[in-house]
Amino acid sequence: MSTLHGSWIWYELMARDAHVARTFYEAVMGWTITLDAVPTADPDTSYALIANADGGMTGGMLTITAEMEAQGARSAWLGYIGVDDCAATLDAVVARGGKVWMPLTTLDVGTMALVSDAGGAPFYIMTPAPRPDTAGPSTAYARETMGRCGWNELYAADAPREIAFYTDLFGWSLPGSMDMGAFGTYQFIGRPDATGEDTAMGAIMPKPPQVPRPHWNHYFRVGDIIAAQKTVEEQGGKVLNGPMEVPGGEWILQGQDPQGAFFSLVGTHSAT
Repeated sequence: MSTLHGSWIWYELMARDAHVARTFYEAVMGWTITLDAVPTADPDTSYALIANADGGMTGGMLTITAEMEAQGARSAWLGYIGVDDCAATLDAVVARGGKVWMPLTTLDVGTMALVSDAGGAPFYIMTPAPRPDTAGPSTAYARETMGRCGWNELYAADAPREIAFYTDLFGWSLPGSMDMGAFGTYQFIGRPDATGEDTAMGAIMPKPPQVPRPHWNHYFRVGDIIAAQKTVEEQGGKVLNGPMEVPGGEWILQGQDPQGAFFSLVGTHSAT
């Protein structure tokens, strides 16, 4: 398996109002979001870039047009999984019961497609184009790095089926699990890191009954989780769950931004 195939390489926010989203996430995450950073073919939409203080990128932000909204698009976070051959992977997605929402599209940055697993959870697959201005692999997922994604968690419609789907498709390993009682099994997913060691990068669990639809939760790393909670609420967001401590001593919260996009945060707790 290559260092690209099956790795999380980019995270994208779809937002109706780019200015509202920028104000919220810059305050909560400390990101710098540059609007209209990438030219688009559609004059009604724009693409922003999400950068960190150390210069590393977390992802981008796509403005939802009226046409996109009429077709069912809503404010949401989506992750990109790198693949060696986007066309072949797209065929494999369909063969395993997944669905194609956006067909193969080639841009300056690479070839991509928007798909969903058999349960309906959406994600992108992408084969990036070589770029002379980019050194090394993506650091959008970096478990311990501030401002990056630190965990990828799937609320699955059918957890055993989706585990088979992703492990077959991307070669992910299953480095252990945790019994959550009535919530089912929390199955860790992993892949080799830069040193070749197989490490967990997320988990798959049954979708809780109160969650309306299957989806991926991408946990972005903040400093103090209580400070982040306060900023979320001050900036017009809603905390839906947490803050709560998880095994290992870290703390998480889940919420909605002012435009309804579900997001998750992971950090420390100053009182511990």
